[in-house]
Amino acid sequence: MSRSTSLDQYKQVIVVRTDLDMSLGKISAQACHASLGASEEARSRNPKIWREWLSAGGRKIVLRVESKEELIDLSKRARSSGIPRYLVKDRGLTEIPPGSYTAIGIGPDNSSKIDKLTGNIPLLK
Repeated sequence: MSRSTSLDQYKQVIVVRTDLDMSLGKISAQACHASLGASEEARSRNPKIWREWLSAGGRKIVLRVESKEELIDLSKRARSSGIPRYLVKDRGLTEIPPGSYTAIGIGPDNSSKIDKLTGNIPLLK
């Protein structure tokens, strides 16, 4: 396997809601919660993939959706595909109402598997 292929084999995707009007700091914190939660889920479910992902640099892609429904749908589809995921539900201590779903971490897992779920979702800019 070539170096570029091994680097691209696994990734994690973080998807953040943009309809909540969160500040950049809040978005960053929610993305971190999603990434860490999904990483821990992946580590417990498939330590081999998790270690390979980390050793290749821990590739992460951050995307955006416009609604709670899109986030929940992604979570359901990831679960049914067997991909580790972590759905963030905010405690409501700062900017948004308690119980708001803000982000989801998907993977790390095989890049092509994740692309089937997230390939059409736009990048967060």
